Amino acid sequence: MESQVRGGTRWKRFAVVMVPSVAATACIGVALAQGALAASFSVSGQEFKVSAGKLVGHGMTQYGALDSGKSLSGESQKHPVAVSAFNTAEITKLCQSVVTPIPGFGNVTLKLTAGDKGKDVRAEQLYIDTSVLDSSNAVFEDIDIGVPVGSANRGPKPKPEEGGSPFAFAQQAKTATLTDVHQTSWATTAATFTLTNLHMDLSLGKGEGIECY
Repeated sequence: MESQVRGGTRWKRFAVVMVPSVAATACIGVALAQGALAASFSVSGQEFKVSAGKLVGHGMTQYGALDSGKSLSGESQKHPVAVSAFNTAEITKLCQSVVTPIPGFGNVTLKLTAGDKGKDVRAEQLYIDTSVLDSSNAVFEDIDIGVPVGSANRGPKPKPEEGGSPFAFAQQAKTATLTDVHQTSWATTAATFTLTNLHMDLSLGKGEGIECY
């Protein structure tokens, strides 16, 4: 489906992790009232920033993969990523932001926050496709390093569309706890997200104080 075009701007580029699209934001309140959002989200041709005060993931598998997509110019591209997959996860002080340059107008940052008022964000069957990850402290319980992707059994199975050899390197753990997380990602997918105290806004510009970090 082609994204909607207004004044030469493809508004689909404003899509951000955990929100289906700007065109569907009117439905978010209904979904949250029912307790959860279930979807697969990515920002086409763009990396986006994610930060969290704490992420506790249960049943983790981590492996390398290639994300496929199109650049802002429409060119098909593949991006190497490290996929962190969790059966379930609780996330404190979640923030996600993406910057979209609009010719003749400037940069616009779309930022989403949740789980910052005493009740965590919860996710099931969570996949995070990441190119950069920083954490001030990471603790892995019952970790198994160097298993083939095809034999990893503690977390969700690799997504078929990612391709790659089932004999490639992977690691898995019973539980992973990361604090003060900053990461740059290409996509996030989940069976279900429960977003508490969801807030989303658009701001002119980019950088510290506007983006998540």
